[in-house]
Amino acid sequence: MRLHLDKPGIRALGVAESFRQGQRRSVLAGVVMRSDFVIDGVAMGRTEVGGDDATRSIASLFRRFRRNDINVILVSGAILSLYNVVDADGLSVRTRLPVVCLTYKETGGIEGSIRRHFPEGAEAKLEAYRRLGERVRVRLKTGHAVFVRTAGVDEGEAKAVLDAFTLQGSIPEPVRVAKLLARAAMSWRS
Repeated sequence: MRLHLDKPGIRALGVAESFRQGQRRSVLAGVVMRSDFVIDGVAMGRTEVGGDDATRSIASLFRRFRRNDINVILVSGAILSLYNVVDADGLSVRTRLPVVCLTYKETGGIEGSIRRHFPEGAEAKLEAYRRLGERVRVRLKTGHAVFVRTAGVDEGEAKAVLDAFTLQGSIPEPVRVAKLLARAAMSWRS
C-alpha cells in the first residue's frame, strides 16, 4: 500500500464512536476529509457495546462510501465501545488501505478491566487486545504526542499523515469532526 503523501489533497477517513452506558449499540461516524481540510463525505454506522464487531463495522462504514480515492483510515482508538477491539491488520486487509488507530493518553493497559467486565469470555478479548501490539508514541508538528497502532504504514508515514491532518492539539481533523458527528447523532437518538 502506498500513501502518496506527495499528492495534494490526499483523503483520510476519520472514524469515531459515541455511546452511553446501558446501550447495546454505539454510533460510528465516518468523515472523509481532504488534506486541505475540505470535508468530502460523511457516513454513519453502529457497533456493539462490549461486542467483537468493531473491525467489521468500520469496514462496512468504509464500503458505504463506494469510493476508491480514500488513502488512509484514521480510527479514534483501537478499542471502541467498552472493549470492542479493532483489528488494525484485519481492517487494513479488508479495505486495502493503511490504518492508524490513535489514542491520546499513556495507560498501563486494560487487561485487568477486560477480566472484570468479561469473566466468561475474557480470553478471546485478551487475545484480540494482545494482537494489537504495543503502541508507539508519536510527537506531532503541533508539539502534542499521540499513541498509534498501525497497519500497512510505517511510523514515519503515520506521522506524516497525522501532521498533514492535524491543525492544532493532538486530534486529526477527520477524527475530530467524526467525534462531533457521533456525539451529535447519539444525542439526537436519545
